[in-house]
Amino acid sequence: MNKMTPEEIETALKPIADWQLSEADGATAIERVFRFDDFVQAIAFVNKVAERAETAGHHPDIHIHYNRVRLVLSTHDAGGVTSKDLEMAAAL
Repeated sequence: MNKMTPEEIETALKPIADWQLSEADGATAIERVFRFDDFVQAIAFVNKVAERAETAGHHPDIHIHYNRVRLVLSTHDAGGVTSKDLEMAAAL
């Protein structure tokens, strides 16, 4: 799977709400912060993300800060963002 250019990523992100181009471990990535009423709701969301990620065989980096969850998607094998990342972002 080929990594996308920053321009391709920006174009592909337009219909996917609230995801942004970023960088993770020296590679392009996309990320989004989700906010919840409390920690319990945040963890419930993380558990749903984990189930979806296992099913897809594609796992985001997950950062939990009480009621906020930041997801970072990048295809490590490709060294950047691929269509797999965009598909996962759209599903979340």
